[in-house]
Amino acid sequence: MFAKDIGIDLGTANVLIHVKGKGIVLDEPAVVAIDKQSNKVLAVGEEASKMVGRTPGNIVAIRPMRDGVIADFDVTEAMLRHFINKLKVKGFLSKPRILICCPTNITSVEQKAIQDAAEKSGGKKIYLEEEPKVAAIGAGMDIFQPSGNMVIDIGGGTTDVAVLSMGDIVTSESIKAAGDMFDNDIIQAIKRKHKLHIGERTAETIKKSIATVFRGSRKEEMDIRGRDMVSGLPRTITINSEEIREALNESIEMIVQSAKNVLERTPPELSADIIDRGIFLTGGGALMHGIDQLLAEELKVPVFVSDNPLSCVAVGTGILLDNISKSGRY
Repeated sequence: MFAKDIGIDLGTANVLIHVKGKGIVLDEPAVVAIDKQSNKVLAVGEEASKMVGRTPGNIVAIRPMRDGVIADFDVTEAMLRHFINKLKVKGFLSKPRILICCPTNITSVEQKAIQDAAEKSGGKKIYLEEEPKVAAIGAGMDIFQPSGNMVIDIGGGTTDVAVLSMGDIVTSESIKAAGDMFDNDIIQAIKRKHKLHIGERTAETIKKSIATVFRGSRKEEMDIRGRDMVSGLPRTITINSEEIREALNESIEMIVQSAKNVLERTPPELSADIIDRGIFLTGGGALMHGIDQLLAEELKVPVFVSDNPLSCVAVGTGILLDNISKSGRY
């Protein structure tokens, strides 16, 4: 009984695992609930996510990944071990090979931390790959040809912008304007304007339900509940899409600027290819209403949201595992 190779998209918001021959078998929030007194792990993933913001004092729901890197090593290891054991991918005498993704600009210390966590959670050989490269492969781009491909991967903790050619990254940039920052922008804007305190879960719902980043492209309203900052009592208010667009403006501008920076550093031949092929958006942030329109208008290049942007990185790990010799790195 041999171990199966697995690919892990170790995201700030979600963990997706691809098992060779089976496809994506796990997609759960990157959250771990821990009892502070005994340091015992109580729940991982979906179950722990339901506890965020709703636990008694002795239980904390931790997101061990922050900005695409490990913020809490032990908890990340416990989370990975839980997921890997749940999948039963270990063989009788063998351990699985693991391909794991990381943002482009993380330090060698941060890379080592990810590698160690994967090793301790039961991996035999650990391969690290840069997220935008894997996302581009998962989005169906043929990056192994001598032509330019551009991808913008908007995750939970980081946005990675990269131009790829010949199977590798030519120019790239990684910034911390991503899903978590969008949630925080919404929380702060509602605090300032309405003197109402809302939680992360409500901010996430607003982002998915009525948010837009392109002026005039969405006109929707929504009732939200929170705690009044003056009276301390629960209160309901109505907010609209335009308010949320203004709240997100600064963070979205950072992504636009980052894409411009990468394009400015791209060799002219590859730039010509990008005008022909367009830019592909991957990651959960690609689902933000109007982001493709805004980027196309600002960058003067066609912009496409890839099919299933949330699973592009996990799909890409599967393709890379199948062609582990082709990429020449391993």
